[in-house]
Amino acid sequence: MSKNIDLEVCPIARSLSVLGDAWSMLILRDAHVGSTRFDQFRKSLGIAPTMLTKRLSVLVDEGLLEKRQYSEHPPREEYVLTQAGKDFLPVLFVIGAWGRKYKPYEQPEKMVTFLDAEQGTEIKPIVLDQMTGAEIGTRPIRLKSE
Repeated sequence: MSKNIDLEVCPIARSLSVLGDAWSMLILRDAHVGSTRFDQFRKSLGIAPTMLTKRLSVLVDEGLLEKRQYSEHPPREEYVLTQAGKDFLPVLFVIGAWGRKYKPYEQPEKMVTFLDAEQGTEIKPIVLDQMTGAEIGTRPIRLKSE
């Protein structure tokens, strides 16, 4: 019998029940760089329309994207990041940094680099614990469940 991870007490498990597939994360990546329309996502990702429809629907249902009508004739909708979707950006950058280190592209000069739009500098994320100021991963952790 398989476990329903969206009912778990662990926030990582609950999050993965929504965002645990590559397509969802890539849709959010593209939304952060300005894609809002179905055809933009489809062209960028090369994803089948049925899969894209499913993933967009989940992201809307889970509150990471919001549908907004941008044309009445013909009726057309776009997908806009909500605050929850915007708050996911640091997660994408940390995943990207991990991938740059452990899954390098065979031609490093062609690997996508994320830049600060104003400064033009490469974004190199670190994650700090708000309470200790320590970089996550430098100190031991333990789990607590009430």
